[in-house]
Amino acid sequence: MIWFDFGGVLSPPLDDLFDSYHARTGITPRQLKTALAAVGAELDVEPLAPIELALLTEEEWGRSMVRVLEEANPGIDLSRARFERFGEQWFEGVRANPVMVSAARHAKEHGYRVGILSNNVVEWEPYWRAIVAPVGEVDCIVDSCRIGVRKPDPEIFRRAEKEAGVPAEECVLVDDLAENCTAARRVGWRAVQFRNSAQAVRDLAGLIGLPALV
Repeated sequence: MIWFDFGGVLSPPLDDLFDSYHARTGITPRQLKTALAAVGAELDVEPLAPIELALLTEEEWGRSMVRVLEEANPGIDLSRARFERFGEQWFEGVRANPVMVSAARHAKEHGYRVGILSNNVVEWEPYWRAIVAPVGEVDCIVDSCRIGVRKPDPEIFRRAEKEAGVPAEECVLVDDLAENCTAARRVGWRAVQFRNSAQAVRDLAGLIGLPALV
């Protein structure tokens, strides 16, 4: 069973999404990341955990983001940002990573089960599902906001195993974050850290013996 992360693997790199959001709203990646961290810190969790664990609704979280951005950046122009519907604006125009889509389809064609294991947000589901639609039907989706556990918590991997009915030794994670790959390996999974598309496809093929993607 090959589990693909959504953000940064099946989607474009996260830095590209931050840059695109900056171009649309004028909010710099640094300003946005600092605000994400501040809102998370208020709940004593990681930056995106408030919405990836559904501790806050998107609207509640959006209000908090506006507040901390204005506090940290007096006079900041937020007129182009729609934090109450952040996901809709964040994913506007985003297309799936075509190489990783091909890799997922290639794996399915060669008899591997494919799943998506993602830290994600309840209100963002229509947008990210539309983005990954080119992958086609997958065997299992495990989403942090639906189960109340997020990567790299070891429990999310156990929940994924149970949901898919697959033992740890048959699970492979493809994820762009080193800490998620490390956590997966600690519970008996194998993992490929995505750094770029060519490297990830090559490493995955080498790890599981998948024929080369032409």
